[in-house]
Formats: sequence, structure tokens, C-alpha cells
Amino acid sequence: MADKLASESEIKEGEIFTCNTRIGRVALTRLNGKICAFENTCTHDGGSLNGGKLDGKEIICPRHGARFDIESGEATRMPATESIEIYPVELKDGDVLVDLDA
Repeated sequence: MADKLASESEIKEGEIFTCNTRIGRVALTRLNGKICAFENTCTHDGGSLNGGKLDGKEIICPRHGARFDIESGEATRMPATESIEIYPVELKDGDVLVDLDA
């Protein structure tokens, strides 16, 4: 079952939108027009990723510079070695629905 996390118009290209969910904080952004949803916690030290910058398809952790691919979740730069969760997104009637149980 997917949860409504935002309206499609709230998610901007190159900007991070975060929301509290039943499983914790989730971040949303547009990447080349496609909305991506990912865990908003760095696996290196548990810090928030939403203060970081996007560089192509990677989010850079603002604390220690770890990088994660926002399409696959893969940790692409130390000090992080563990992936972040990625969640499937569905658009319906202008709403962004995210499957938090996937």
C-alpha cells in the first residue's frame, strides 16, 4: 500500500523535499523529471541527508561528504559503506504516492 507524501507540484527539480512518515523521514526530489524517494538518513552516522546537495543522481551528505545514488540507494563514496533505502513512487491525480513497505 502506498502512502501519499506530497503533491506532485511540491517536488522540484534539484531540490530536496522531506516529510515525516510512519517509518521515519523520507526525502523526495525530481531527477530529470522523474520523482525519486529515498531514506533521509546517512548510513555512516545517522545524520540527515536533506541538508546535502544533489550532484547529478547523487545526494551528498552535508556532514562528512558520503554520497548515495538516489536511484539505486548505493553508497558511492566513503565514509558510508551501506546503501540507503529507495522507495517506489507512483503519481496519481496530482499526488505523490510512495510504497514505504517495498
